[in-house]
Amino acid sequence: MKRKPYPSSPAILQQLQKGVACHQAGDFSGAEDAYRQVLQLEPDNPDALHLLGLLAHQSGRHQPAADLMDRAIRANPANPHFYNNCGEAYRAQGKYDAALARYRKALALDPDYPEAHNNLGVTLEHQGKVDQAVAHYRRALAVKPDYAEAHNNLGSVLHRQGKLEAAGRHLEKAVAAKPGFVQALINLGALLRDRDRPEESLACYERASAVDPDNAEAQNEKGNALLKLGRFRDAAACYQGMLARGWNSPAAHSNLGNALHGMHRFREAEESYRTALSLDPDYLQARKNLAIALRDQGLLEQAIAQFEQALALAPEDPEAHFGIAFASLLGGDFERGWREYEWRWKTDDPFSPRRKFKRPRWSGQDLAGRTILLHAEQGLGDAIQFIRYAPLVAQRGARVIVECPAPLAPLIRGMAGVSEVVAQGDKPPSYDVHCPLMSLPLLFGTTQGNIPAQVPYLAPDAERVSAWGEILAADGAGLKVGLAWKGSARHANDRNRSCPPEAFSPLADLPGVRFHSLQKDPGDAVPPGMRLADHSAALADFADTAALIARLDLVIAVDTAVAHLAGALGKPVWTLLARAPDWRWLLGREDSPWYPTMRLFRQREPGDWQEVMARVKNGLIAETGASSTAAPLRENERGRAAPLGRDLPRP
Repeated sequence: MKRKPYPSSPAILQQLQKGVACHQAGDFSGAEDAYRQVLQLEPDNPDALHLLGLLAHQSGRHQPAADLMDRAIRANPANPHFYNNCGEAYRAQGKYDAALARYRKALALDPDYPEAHNNLGVTLEHQGKVDQAVAHYRRALAVKPDYAEAHNNLGSVLHRQGKLEAAGRHLEKAVAAKPGFVQALINLGALLRDRDRPEESLACYERASAVDPDNAEAQNEKGNALLKLGRFRDAAACYQGMLARGWNSPAAHSNLGNALHGMHRFREAEESYRTALSLDPDYLQARKNLAIALRDQGLLEQAIAQFEQALALAPEDPEAHFGIAFASLLGGDFERGWREYEWRWKTDDPFSPRRKFKRPRWSGQDLAGRTILLHAEQGLGDAIQFIRYAPLVAQRGARVIVECPAPLAPLIRGMAGVSEVVAQGDKPPSYDVHCPLMSLPLLFGTTQGNIPAQVPYLAPDAERVSAWGEILAADGAGLKVGLAWKGSARHANDRNRSCPPEAFSPLADLPGVRFHSLQKDPGDAVPPGMRLADHSAALADFADTAALIARLDLVIAVDTAVAHLAGALGKPVWTLLARAPDWRWLLGREDSPWYPTMRLFRQREPGDWQEVMARVKNGLIAETGASSTAAPLRENERGRAAPLGRDLPRP
């Protein structure tokens, strides 16, 4: 379109060009002098007014900028660029209506002005008019397909709408069009994080940090990506670098606490969280993080007090309620613990998703003559632990249907009190009421003193047991010990509860012991130097694992489903626990009220499996009577569980 002419002398044009050259070179002072000299000669020169306004806007003086550009518009109302840039000055002040009016005027003058479409979209987003914003981003891209800012803005909106694939395409185009576009790199990193592509996410944040080392958001997100990958030392260094640069934000301190917590440095993590809270006492996440750090130090009363302070800030916060549940159960306060545990349905835990059922949930009313669907939740170990309540439900007069993971179905199918079993994902038969397994302790008023701990409550198939007897007979004489050192990688705390396979190596030279792997995945790394029978190919489901365990003398396992299975079968089982254990194992005891045949071996220092394995080795030596150079047990280690009972009859 043609711009309204404005007569200027050659001297004025030369002065304007001088100002523009200084402006582009970053010499704002020189540019301002040149523009003001023009205005001394021509007070209403629209170009000088506009450029001086643009300079003020770039210097953070937004209202003076808007005033100057409005003067430029009055001097030349036919230039769409004046309206667009004036709109930007108003938007920077949060004066969105004034900004919108100017963007729309720019588009009335030039309907294909991509920058005005993009800026109008940004302002509409601020006003919550997302659909209109998207339409303008798309219009900008129709005119200018390689417009990086519009791709970035559209991709960000689509990300928030959950349209991750489409969002990714636009963010990738933004970065391709403008490789050094820091905000687009940060946004693409966030998208890749949410698409569970942590390595690629980290690469984006690293690129953004390389372009702009002073960008606090890029550095913080880089640290968060390192946390997600379990690279806690690198994450801590990232956050410490932020603090060293003077970015003394509560988030940096809290995130540093997360990194320290990941390294099992719970006391230092506590200090970081307290520093974050000293800067912002209402920082909810830091308050909850502090509570977890206290809990993992065994300071349960202090932890609960912090969770309660979090609830004072956000009474309906599900993580704080669930945190109280965890700490209460860990401390043996089952009454409060089971009640608060019901908040698990409102957390973001993917292992406890709230499900919809056509029939009502059982809340303790009479069950005589009715059919109930008991459905498993969370992990396989949880299902094994709490299926013990099925016979008690049946005793209330109910016909019991159990829905469980398919690998458990053959084992639970033979359980007393269970009328029918259906695998998760299959349609259950008709029922009157339903109940999740892990809500049953609340409904039965379970305390430490009345846990239904009669074992075995699961029984392996006799034919499978017989078949395993023939297989293990070929292994020769000796104590037959099953090992499980690794749980599901999907478990949120698997890096702490699982044990490096090399930690078992000290057991390799024990005479009179035959080791058998209970790991189902043939790809799992095995303890080096250990003669270990691998049965993974024969373990089709937990009924097979149960039958194998029945032919063993002892199971040694980390906190995983195998430990629960051995306990439910009434088999002697030594469970290896991290310093900060799951709530079901309580604190400070070597036995479990849930499993009478279980002995607990707890870490004395976070992450120290070597010392745990030394005690396990001494325990095996005591069972076999083998001579060894192993160090004698210290006084506080001499108590041990009953003998393994290898003379008990086979199932």
